[in-house]
Amino acid sequence: MSKAKKGDVVKVHYKGKLNSGEQFDSSEGREPLEFTVGAGQMIAGFDAAIPGMYVGEKKTIIIAPEDAYGEINEEAIIKFPISNIPAEMKLEPGMKLQLRNEAGHPIPVVVAELKDEIVILDANHELAGKELIFDIELVEIAE
Repeated sequence: MSKAKKGDVVKVHYKGKLNSGEQFDSSEGREPLEFTVGAGQMIAGFDAAIPGMYVGEKKTIIIAPEDAYGEINEEAIIKFPISNIPAEMKLEPGMKLQLRNEAGHPIPVVVAELKDEIVILDANHELAGKELIFDIELVEIAE
């Protein structure tokens, strides 16, 4: 029975959870996720778990933040003057918005906090700073 190795195109089913047990993603009810092992298409910890697995094998892995979406980057927390926000726009903590950088590329942010004069926006990935738990099943290794 062959085992997955770097360079193989594989298909996996997965379920991603946080330490709290909250599920943040899953392939359940969808086609399995297809990617090339070691090609940098996946977060490092997920990619590193696949070599050595055989078709039908299941495993649970725990990925530290540095091998997932990184630690919280304080430079990605933006203090934005409330006076620059249109009056009709009613912001609430947790609300997702999009800013644009100098080149016009979108930057997704979340309203972290509202203060008297400023709104604090967080441009970190929503899973940054979090340990991730994945249940993985290797479904196929492409020939």
